[in-house]
Amino acid sequence: MSLFRKRFLPPMALAAGATLVLGLTPAAAANTVPDGPALAKQLVKKVDVNGVNRHLIALQRIADTNGGTRAASTEGHKKSAEYIATKLEAAGFQVTRQEFPFTYSETLAEKLTAGGQNVPVIAMEYTVSTPVGGITAPLAVVAVDDTSGCEATDYTADVAGKIALIKRGGCSFAQKQQTAAAAGAIGAIVYNNTDGDLNGTLGDPANAKIPTGGVTAAAGAQLATLAGQPVTLELRALQEARTSYNVIAETKTGRKDNVVMLGSHLDSVPAGPGINDNGTGSATLLETALQLGSSPKVNNGVRFGFWSAEEFGLIGSTYYVDSLTFEQQLDIALYLNFDMIGSPNAGYFAYDGDNSDGVGAGPGPYGSAQIEKTFVDYLQAARGVSLEGTDFTGRSDYGEFIAVGIPAGGLDTGAEVVKTPAQAAKWGGTAGIAFDPCYHQACDNLGNIDRVALDRNADGVAWALGVYATSTESVNGVQPGKSKAAKQKAAERGAQRNFSARAVAGHDPHALTA
Repeated sequence: MSLFRKRFLPPMALAAGATLVLGLTPAAAANTVPDGPALAKQLVKKVDVNGVNRHLIALQRIADTNGGTRAASTEGHKKSAEYIATKLEAAGFQVTRQEFPFTYSETLAEKLTAGGQNVPVIAMEYTVSTPVGGITAPLAVVAVDDTSGCEATDYTADVAGKIALIKRGGCSFAQKQQTAAAAGAIGAIVYNNTDGDLNGTLGDPANAKIPTGGVTAAAGAQLATLAGQPVTLELRALQEARTSYNVIAETKTGRKDNVVMLGSHLDSVPAGPGINDNGTGSATLLETALQLGSSPKVNNGVRFGFWSAEEFGLIGSTYYVDSLTFEQQLDIALYLNFDMIGSPNAGYFAYDGDNSDGVGAGPGPYGSAQIEKTFVDYLQAARGVSLEGTDFTGRSDYGEFIAVGIPAGGLDTGAEVVKTPAQAAKWGGTAGIAFDPCYHQACDNLGNIDRVALDRNADGVAWALGVYATSTESVNGVQPGKSKAAKQKAAERGAQRNFSARAVAGHDPHALTA
C-alpha cells in the first residue's frame, strides 16, 4: 500500500544512512498452497517476479529519459501509461483512456528557521505559497488536546499575525489551517503525533488559506519551547491546471454485472521515478493481467485500473468512481488496491476490512473483512508470512470505492513509518528505519525494491484475482454463473438456432419454400 501524501496522512519516517537489504531472489514457499479454485493456483504459477521486474525496468528507463519523474501530466507518465495500454491492447483487452482535469503542484521551496536553526519542513500539498524569502512572525503554540487546532476555541486572540504551531490529530490538515486562518494566523506548522516526517495534503487548492507545512514530532516539541519568538517560514509551490488520464482494461469474458476490479496508481511524485511508489503495484497488475489473458475462462469479468494523479489527492480514481452511475457502481463486486508492495525494508500489511485492530477509520463496507481474510490466509499458508492490518485511512485509491459502499481490500509493504523491533523480528529487515527510506524521493528507483517481498505479494495478487474471478459469493452472495441478461441472450440465440434448423429441414410450418 502506498502511504503517501494524501488526504489523510498517517505519518511514516524517513531514515538517513540506513543500510538496505534487497531480496534479489524469490523466497521459497513456506508451507502449502491452500485449497482454492484452479484458476488461482494457475495464476500463482504463471505470475513471476521476473516478469514484474521487467516492467519495473521499463518504468525506470521511461523516467530516466523524461526528467527523472513519472508524475501525472508529465511525459514520463504519458509514456508509462502508453507502455501499459499498448501491451494490454495487444493482448486483446478492452482498453479505455479516461482523461480528467486536475491541479498540478510541485514544491519549489521548503524552509523553516527558528531559534537560529534550520528545521526540516515539508510543504503540504496545495499549500498557499509565501513570498520568496518567506514570512517572519512570532510563533503561537496552540494548546494540545485530542483535536488540537480543529475548533475556533483552540485559538487565543493573540494568534493574529502569527505562525501557529499545531499538533496533528482530530481533524484534517485542511481544517486545522482553515481554522487557524480564521483566527488571524498568517501561517501554520503542523507537527506529527508519532515518529517520522509529516507528509500532508490540504486535499484541494480551494481548501488552502495560509502557508502550511509539516514537521516531525521531535521538531514540534522543540519549536513549542520557542513560543513568542520569531520564526521564518518559506513554502513555495508551482500550481497549474493540467489534464492526465487513467488506463482502464477489461476482459472480454465473464459476467459484466459482477466485475472484479483491481487497481494501482501509475503516477509518481514529481521528485522521482516512483519505482516502489507505485511502480510495484502497477507492474504487478500488468503482469497479472497479461498472464490472465483477455478472454479467460472466468465466471466474473475482471477490470484493471491504472490510476493517475493519485499523488495529488486520489484524483484519477475518484474521477473514475464518480463518473459511474449507481447501477454501474453496483456492477463492481469488489475492489482490490495495490500500492507499494516491494518496499526495501518491507512489512506485510493487508487492509483491515473487519476493524479487528480497532484503529482509526473502522471497518470497510460489507465484504471487506472476507477480502482481508483471503489475503491473510493465503500468504500465511503458502508463503509463511504473518500479515498485520492497516487502517482504511483514505490515503490510497480504495478511498472513493469504499465511500460509495464497494467492498475493498489489498496489500502493501509500508512507506515512511518506522519499522518496530517486533516487526523486524517477525519479518526481517532493520528496526528503527522506515519501511521505505526513499519514500517520495529521487532515490525511489530500481535499487529501492525488496524483490522477495514483491514476489510474495505478486502471488497474493494472483491468488485473490483467481479466487474472485471464479466466485465472489463469500463477499456479496452472488453465486457463480451467468447473469440474468446473459442467460436471456443465450436462450434467444438457442431459440433462433432451433428455428433455423427446423426451417432448413423443412419441418417448420412457417418456413419459406421455393
